[in-house]
Amino acid sequence: MSTLDRFESVFNAASREVFTRQPVEIGRVLIVHDLKEEAQDDFLYLAKGFLSALEAGGGPEWELFGSDTPFGIREVLSAVEQTKPDLVVTYRDLHGTAGEWPHSLGRHVDVLTQATSTPVLVLPHPCRADVPEHALQNTDRVMAVTDHLAGDHRLVSHAANFTQDNGTLFLAHVEDDTVFERYIAAIGKIPDLDTEIAREEIRARLLEDPMEYIESCRAGLAGEDSQIKVESRVKLGHLLADYRELVEENEIDLLVMYTKDDEQLAMHGIAYPLAVELRSTPLLML
Repeated sequence: MSTLDRFESVFNAASREVFTRQPVEIGRVLIVHDLKEEAQDDFLYLAKGFLSALEAGGGPEWELFGSDTPFGIREVLSAVEQTKPDLVVTYRDLHGTAGEWPHSLGRHVDVLTQATSTPVLVLPHPCRADVPEHALQNTDRVMAVTDHLAGDHRLVSHAANFTQDNGTLFLAHVEDDTVFERYIAAIGKIPDLDTEIAREEIRARLLEDPMEYIESCRAGLAGEDSQIKVESRVKLGHLLADYRELVEENEIDLLVMYTKDDEQLAMHGIAYPLAVELRSTPLLML
């Protein structure tokens, strides 16, 4: 390696992505439902209680859209456009039977999460019976997940905003070990490169960046006198299996993740598999 290349590597390694809090304002919440009139107040009460972290400073305005009379997807999108909420709250299998088709979120919710720029909070279906005891009580255990955590200020800011005081914000990053091993296998075919050194150095580098970023998140939130605790969960592993395990073992109340991808209509990356699998976990989909 030339002196110039070595200097550039040292310089790049010293570069740090520092957390910068992004403004998150939730002034209006739209609840989209398919409930009978007598059940609507109960669901509104449930949603307000679950999102009590948003009540600081007077709390948002709450509006309801829907009824047990079937309505189309265009009607939902029109309601969002007219209301201009900062957050949409709904649940899986809207205008469907809870758990009948566990392969998706339901047509209405699938489109809603992709066809609008408004964050969507997806709750378990109100009739679902296997929701964990800790679920839907509050948001004192929130987890933000992504495969590129370092520098993801918007994701972390939203997750922190939804974490109630004295709660815990888990920042999780799982590096895909299948992709990692494929690149190491390619390196193993290049005679001039030491495979074992490459394995250790690359692994350490991949995990160090998100860990350092999480430290900056912890310091940044502490500097704002935030009353939430920040914990890191960084590892090399299987994306879906490990994220599901992290959610279950840490009894996560709310999972925060990106769902939109500028390059495709389908849901972003690992988001859709997680959304389908974690059917009893509330999801904030940005």
